[in-house]
Amino acid sequence: MSAQIHAFLCLQDNIGVLIHDPNTGACAAVDAPDEGAILAALAQTGWQLTDILITHRHGDHVQAAEPLKRRTGCRVVAPVKAREAVPHADAYVREGDTVHVGGLQAHVWETPGHCLDHVSYWFAADRALFAGDTLFTLGCGRMFEGTYAEFWASLQRLAALPDEARVYCGHDYTLSNARFALAADPDNEALRARAAEAETARAEGRFLVPTTIGQEKAANPFLRSGEPALAKSVHKEGAAPVEVFQALREWKNRF
Repeated sequence: MSAQIHAFLCLQDNIGVLIHDPNTGACAAVDAPDEGAILAALAQTGWQLTDILITHRHGDHVQAAEPLKRRTGCRVVAPVKAREAVPHADAYVREGDTVHVGGLQAHVWETPGHCLDHVSYWFAADRALFAGDTLFTLGCGRMFEGTYAEFWASLQRLAALPDEARVYCGHDYTLSNARFALAADPDNEALRARAAEAETARAEGRFLVPTTIGQEKAANPFLRSGEPALAKSVHKEGAAPVEVFQALREWKNRF
């Protein structure tokens, strides 16, 4: 049996995720935004928490890790570059490492952009990517550290995954992302359909997580920074895609 994955809202707009190995019973939370919400999700699924996989150091992703470790005895895995923010972790990981949740295996990719310590977890056998705040449904994270070239390289790396790869992100910003995307790429039919889908999902109490790499390449303006229509929208015709990406992200900051 392959991985079982359960995504749920917590705090105001964070996405909590559990990934469970039915063969061993192991279960990891990806990030730890809110202890109560994670415990409720565990109770709903009947799974037992064995691991927490941290994507980056920001408080709304790490604040429940220590209390959950005290409560459950779970193992906490964090980026080595986030050591100071997550001093209670049991293991620190970097580019090229692998992490096991029972019989499930994740490749650790350093994906700087939102912040320099950010990692993503790619469960290749299950075609599941846990991207934290690097890539969102119809968006990407705000850049706090590093360079736009680093961020663009991270996004390009994720975009090279198979189209069917499922993307679990750290927040549900889909409706606000859709509004910006439509301003930047108004003639994109795939985007208009995806934005309508997001509206329907919200009305029904759902959210569009996971998305897929294929859906994002078709509709996410930040992954489409190499397209002439996006270059035109930021008056960067003929510019390198990374320059278009920077202009789009800076516009989104003001949007």
